[in-house]
Amino acid sequence: MPYDFLNNNPLLADMSPEKLQFLMNFATAKKPTDIKEMMPFLLSAINSAKSNNIQFSEPETDLLFQILKQNMSAEESAKADKIMNLMKNRRSGS
Repeated sequence: MPYDFLNNNPLLADMSPEKLQFLMNFATAKKPTDIKEMMPFLLSAINSAKSNNIQFSEPETDLLFQILKQNMSAEESAKADKIMNLMKNRRSGS
């Protein structure tokens, strides 16, 4: 299973059934393999979660991001990490 890092993940232990179902659907969905397609895919997932009144904590968002990067090349994954770090810095006001 390509999502072995989900097994015994402490974030999943206290997750609501609705949020867990959303996460599993996200994990099994066909995901983009390059950075240009990643942001629209991620925004669509976020909007879907919002429309279902599902909100994710920062660690849960990091987990979603890790799932999203599973099939990316090392180069694309590094670019995605830079974008995520920029987004985090922007949210924190740095």
